Amino acid sequence: MSSLFDSVQAGDLNLANRIVMAPLTRNRSPNAIPPDIATTYYAQRASAGLLITEATAISHQGQGYSDVPGLYGTEQLDAWKRVTDAVHAKDGKIVVQLWHVGRVSHTELQPDGGKPVAPSAITAKTKTVLIKDGVPGFVDTSEPRALDAGEIPGIVHAFAVAARSAVETAGFDGVELHGANGYLLDQFLKDGSNKRTDDYGGTIENRARLLLEATRAVVDAVGGGKTGIRLSPVTPANDAHDSNPQPLFTYVVKQLAQLNLAYIHIIEGATGGPREIADRPFDYEALKAAYREAGGKAAWMVNNGYDRPLAEEAVKEGDDLVAFGKPFISNPDLVRRLRENAPLNEIDKATMYGGGAKGYTDYPALA
Repeated sequence: MSSLFDSVQAGDLNLANRIVMAPLTRNRSPNAIPPDIATTYYAQRASAGLLITEATAISHQGQGYSDVPGLYGTEQLDAWKRVTDAVHAKDGKIVVQLWHVGRVSHTELQPDGGKPVAPSAITAKTKTVLIKDGVPGFVDTSEPRALDAGEIPGIVHAFAVAARSAVETAGFDGVELHGANGYLLDQFLKDGSNKRTDDYGGTIENRARLLLEATRAVVDAVGGGKTGIRLSPVTPANDAHDSNPQPLFTYVVKQLAQLNLAYIHIIEGATGGPREIADRPFDYEALKAAYREAGGKAAWMVNNGYDRPLAEEAVKEGDDLVAFGKPFISNPDLVRRLRENAPLNEIDKATMYGGGAKGYTDYPALA
């Protein structure tokens, strides 16, 4: 029977244990360039079987929050190379999360102050973060414009270029497409945000088209064994909603089963909230079964509200990887603490977004 601390293979990734650091936005990358202290931050956490970086914009248009990193400039890639070198020096494995926020953005963050882009011109009922004079603050997202069909191939291409740059230039072990939490790929998937009447809207097959095209392009760029994808079937994050998510995501995973991916990363319930949502029931075991029945062999990663007992049970029941989010912020040695059943450091919520080393690299490890 597998243990949380056993090694596991996820595509091309040979992981020392089944504990994953989930992507965690920290808003500490002015000009979209990871700072020098990011090398310390990620290296401190390299005992995880896999590190998934904070969400990282594939293009300037894909940025939705102040001081989040990117993958589209030389200085950004050079900074990420310092991070991956530091993690590899600790024998860790690290992938970068590829991000296009779509409508979850603000005109102040967009090229030339333009409108954010979306499947349809529907403003998201959510907030983004702008940092002014060093102080982060939440503001309403801006009204988006609907993408013209002719623009969509360019976005697919941007995913592929970012993936190739991440692996070949920045030295990442792989990439994860962010198809969750109400960002662009998820916006196209869900009928609450996608009201298109062309080949990218209407039917399940059409709404899934962009996510699948982007995933195939990334697989072509870096290989399926270096590619993961994150999905969130029912989270309400960033005003995400679909009227019938079970058949939608069943179709998606059946298509993904053909791509020989490294892993499928599933957020169960509301991101950072309850694992079950009363008015949004979802059968995650049926989803995994549909993926396996379609021939999918990728590692299955679960995420949301896991502690050691719940994670151990998940691995015993057949899940391959368990992602932990906020506990990794305040516990750089989380793997050791879980192994030894040691107490966890409390998180300082005031330093989660923006700032410098405080609340970022100064949380203590066990003696």
